[in-house]
Amino acid sequence: MKSWDDILRLEKSKDYYKELENFLEKEYATKKIFPPKELIFNAFEKTSLDKIKVVILGQDPYHGEGQAQGFSFSTPSNIKNPPSMQNILKEIKDDTSVDSICLDGDLTSWAQQGVLLLNAILTVEEAKPKSHEKKGWENFTDNIIKYISSSCEDIVFILWGAPAIKKSKLIDETKHHILTAPHPSPLSSYRGFFGCKHFSKTNEILKQKGKEQIQW
Repeated sequence: MKSWDDILRLEKSKDYYKELENFLEKEYATKKIFPPKELIFNAFEKTSLDKIKVVILGQDPYHGEGQAQGFSFSTPSNIKNPPSMQNILKEIKDDTSVDSICLDGDLTSWAQQGVLLLNAILTVEEAKPKSHEKKGWENFTDNIIKYISSSCEDIVFILWGAPAIKKSKLIDETKHHILTAPHPSPLSSYRGFFGCKHFSKTNEILKQKGKEQIQW
């Protein structure tokens, strides 16, 4: 199996990525963009390709100062948990009957256990959600999802919210497991995110496949 370095090198050689790179260079030079440049690919650095058990797909990074750290939904431990993170922690407690090991909102320990915390768009301008939509990131992350689908087996894909659920079409359901629910945002969490039990369901799948369960 290839490494992330191989995959990223291939993507970065493509025309769409070169255009994205030019766009990002200007954005970072003239505006406040999150996450910091060195954290854009943090999810890949913390979760190696051969260790992936779970993929949690987000939309784009948090757009407030100091929040984004290159993982979907995660924030540094010194930042107040955003509403979506608060709802994720509540669902973990309701679902598993124990508090998350990530009460401070920093999901690095999940990443280290094999949970790829992937956003569909990897950068954002301050205070402007989805400002880097349709600039090339979607091509990049779609290709990442397709590569995981074709090269790995028995990965649990957790898709929250309509944009993430649309990515189902990129995943081979004969080889993998897809869990879908509304987004954990306060705008939609009561429409089925609460009670989805994705954390216990994921661990049940991992257990059945003889894989170590995730300490949520």
